[in-house]
Amino acid sequence: MPTLLRLIERASGHDRVVATRGYVAPLADFAWGASLGSHPSDLAGRSVLLCVGDMAKAAAALIDLDCCARRIVLCPPGWDHALLAVAAQDAEVDALVYDDERVAPPISVDVAIPCGLPLRPLRSPRVEAYETEWILPTSGTSGPPKLVVHTLRTLMGAIADAPLQQWATFYDIRRYGGLQIFLRALAGRGSLRLAGAVEGVGGALSRFGAARITHISGTPSHWRNVLMSGEGRLIDPDYIRLSGEIADDAVLRALRALYPRARIEHAYASTEAGVVFAVDDGRSGFPASWLERDEPVQMRIVDGALCVRSDRRALRFLGATSLPITDGDGFVDTGDQVEQRDGRLYFVGRRGGVINVGGAKVHPEEVEAVLNAHAAVRASRAYARKNPVTGAVVFAEVVLRDERTAHAECEREILAACRAQLPRHMAPAGLRFVANLPITDGGKLFRHG
Repeated sequence: MPTLLRLIERASGHDRVVATRGYVAPLADFAWGASLGSHPSDLAGRSVLLCVGDMAKAAAALIDLDCCARRIVLCPPGWDHALLAVAAQDAEVDALVYDDERVAPPISVDVAIPCGLPLRPLRSPRVEAYETEWILPTSGTSGPPKLVVHTLRTLMGAIADAPLQQWATFYDIRRYGGLQIFLRALAGRGSLRLAGAVEGVGGALSRFGAARITHISGTPSHWRNVLMSGEGRLIDPDYIRLSGEIADDAVLRALRALYPRARIEHAYASTEAGVVFAVDDGRSGFPASWLERDEPVQMRIVDGALCVRSDRRALRFLGATSLPITDGDGFVDTGDQVEQRDGRLYFVGRRGGVINVGGAKVHPEEVEAVLNAHAAVRASRAYARKNPVTGAVVFAEVVLRDERTAHAECEREILAACRAQLPRHMAPAGLRFVANLPITDGGKLFRHG
């Protein structure tokens, strides 16, 4: 059975840390210390709500709780008290781990313990008696977040032993994508540097560069922010990973130009289905022949959506009213729509994210891929605007590569390019130029509505 402490002990000869701008957790120190006070065994067998601000503290708490707690509920930042209360009820929470610099959230529990760094000496032996359930929320992009049950076995299904790797990520490790990188860093025998929400892209890249990171991950939105910052050369990675959103050809080409020696992959995964595949041929989408592969991860297309069966998937949803996570054949319906073109499958958007233009469906991501391919465009966000005739039309917000570009002329050129490449109902009716686009706490483009 995998455990976080065993991953740490396996590479104990290296000076390994998990670090944010404000805190450092030396991994070797878990041999004698803990972030949860002198007696983390007080949480043995409990269902624990982990509600901690700094990610280095959250990482330390996960190491302390793994195999000790019966269940860990990972709470992303920004959850209000109502969401916390619902999660606590569904997960039958009886213990709380909270940030030692903040007021504990008002959740009724039997035990509440603050999490702090630096580590404090252990006064009682660690308890390693449970295969802990890791409870992760879905992103909530298509409704209220659902709680999904994993174990380290399912979470690490795609992670193999690796040589020394120095990782960094823009992700939050309390979400599936970030947790995958946390586990990859532990399996990669090196350290992990984490970007903070308030330090900005340049500050994070400066820290990552000083640490000489070799491997780095983020969503396409994260990477567009790196490209827009002009500070991408502060790092020189061997490996770049994109996941969490559709990686279009424009962002892949831009990263290849900025980091010509790096191996660049875009991965597909979901909280429910787990890690499905990674593509490293420099193109968006993936080969249609992969549907026929006889491998542990199997895929099929049902009503235009990708469905996945593997032992990396979550075990179940949590909550009395939750539906089954798979169909009768063991496949998870991801809800991600795909289209086949020239022997390749391309993601076009979420099932529930379409814009209805006079009865015709438009996926915003398809419009954005065309916009982002224009030489003047760095990033874009398509959305619906009400229309008395068709019900809605497509509009878009656009970030230009050069803010000094004349907007009126540029808008005409971009719209003409869209009309030449898209059906009439999909082409934007107008553009709004903006300095940047908002992204969610999970690193994804914040969608209108």
